Order: sequence, then C-alpha cells, then structure tokens
Amino acid sequence: MSAQQGQSQPAATTTAAQPAAKTQAAQGAKGQRPAKAQGGAPRQGGAAKTVKPAGVRPAGKPQQAKPAAQGQSAAAAAGAPLKKKTKRKKKVVIKSVQTFGKKKSAIAVAYTCEGVGLLKVNGSPIELVEPQVLRYKVLEPILLLGRERFAKIDIRIQVQGGGHVSQIYAIRQALAKAVVAYYQKYVDESEKQKIKDILMDYDRSLLAIDARRCEPKKFGGRGARARFQKSYR
Repeated sequence: MSAQQGQSQPAATTTAAQPAAKTQAAQGAKGQRPAKAQGGAPRQGGAAKTVKPAGVRPAGKPQQAKPAAQGQSAAAAAGAPLKKKTKRKKKVVIKSVQTFGKKKSAIAVAYTCEGVGLLKVNGSPIELVEPQVLRYKVLEPILLLGRERFAKIDIRIQVQGGGHVSQIYAIRQALAKAVVAYYQKYVDESEKQKIKDILMDYDRSLLAIDARRCEPKKFGGRGARARFQKSYR
C-alpha cells in the first residue's frame, strides 16, 4: 500500500501544477503589449492586417472601363491626355469671279479678282496680243468702258484651241463677261446694268456666244452647197 501511495503522489503534484502554469501564462499575456503589424496598424484580435497600396485592385477582380460620358471621347474616358483645341484662323475672303468666252473651238477662261488693274493673256500683257492686226478687237471692251472701270480689278485670261482669229474673239468675250460678273457680284447692280447696255449696244457677241459653225462639204460639189456642172450632151 505504501508503494502505491508513493507512486500516486507525483501525479497529483503534476495535475496541481498545470492550473498554476495556465494562470501564470494568462497573467503574462495580459501584461504584454500587442505587436504592431506592418505599416503601423495595431493588431486586432491577434491577427496582423496588411496595408493595401492605394489604387490597386485585387487580382481576382479585373478592372472595368468606365463608360464614356456624353460628349467625351473614348480616349478621354480611358485616361489618355486630352489635346488642346487650337483656335482656327479666320479665312480671308477673296473677291473673285470666273468667266469664259467661246468662238468655234477656241475657249478662253478669265479669272477676275480685286487688284490694281492688271490685264494678262496667257501670262503676257494684253497690249502684246498677236496678231497685231486684231489687237484692237481684244481692247474693244476697255475702250468702250474706260480704263477706270478696270483700275481696281486684276484679270488673268488663259486661252487655248482654235485658230488666231477664234482665240481673239474668245478673249474679248471672256474679258467683257468678267467685268459684268464682277460688278454684279461685288459692286452695284445699277452700275452693272450700265456696263451691260454699253456692250450690248456695240456688239452682242461680246456677251453672247456665237453658235455659228462652218457647214460641212457634201459629195457632188466643191463645197457645202455648190454642185458640179451637169451636161446632158
């Protein structure tokens, strides 16, 4: 009996020591300060919290693009830098008209704009137009209307096709029509009517296209209407 009692005594001491150790551990845990987590945040409930950097979403949730607002481009909605709007320069309005003259297969195009009285035909001054015999035909509109009506405009004429005479008539018609069109659009309707009346009274072909053409030759004769002589004997 004594031996059994001696063996049971150490077991009793160990069981008695366990509650004492638990109480000491609890008292020591109360006396200690809680450890701080990374980033300076204190631990709560014994678990450390990690600080998330600003603007970073978790990997599991993909970032969705915000819908573009009304009047906003897709590039602006995506975060791209907006381009600065540049002010458009005001366009300078040039007073100009374009007319043409025709004679047979010759065509002359006249470009008229605000200027200092410049008159050119195919890049040369109008006073040097060839042939010299027909030079006054080209200058007829200027002689009729007066040089002062051409003092504030520039007229540049390009002519091609036809022969020498046809080109001369096409140039004079383009010149006369250019003055009438410019005065009608930019000067005055009454002044334009005066110019038109002067030109029409002198020669209608200065403003109206001459539609006459050479009649083609036919067989059985020397020309369009002439016939060969016929004899029965």
